Amino acid sequence: MNGSPTPPDCPFQKRFPSQLVRDDVFFMSLAFNQAIDAWRQDEVPIGCVIERDGEVIAAAHNTVESAADPTAHAEMIAITQAARRIGDWRLDGATLYVTKEPCPMCSGATLMSRLKRVCYAVPDPKMGCLGGATNVNDLPRVNHHLELTAGGVLEDECRDLIQAFFRAKRSAPEI
Repeated sequence: MNGSPTPPDCPFQKRFPSQLVRDDVFFMSLAFNQAIDAWRQDEVPIGCVIERDGEVIAAAHNTVESAADPTAHAEMIAITQAARRIGDWRLDGATLYVTKEPCPMCSGATLMSRLKRVCYAVPDPKMGCLGGATNVNDLPRVNHHLELTAGGVLEDECRDLIQAFFRAKRSAPEI
């Protein structure tokens, strides 16, 4: 993504869900908004929020390009934020919402952080490791297992956002 002075215009609008219904759609909408922020910073538009007891304890988006850090995925940043916020690496009772199925690194981090649940919007059959390419949650010797909600929650909107970003990047003139 580096080399382009400005990111392609983002044609998507942020969502403003009602604060009265704090369900999967509410929290995934916040993750979607994070993904839009990523796009506007010329980052792959993946967003993540972590919720515990109905409150957001972390919110992040990819910053791989701007940080020049291959580990700066939305999930990794949000897990670190959440751990700092609650003062414990164990995120017991927390749910991670992310716009695309976590990669191998992020899937491992969801297990290691002892999240209760992961809800992702878009399955990733090539690199996803919570049901796509493989499922680390199903490994027999893993000492912690996640509850999973795989696909369905704002799936179309999140897929459209990711696909539109890469279409725009491919059609952008080289500089």
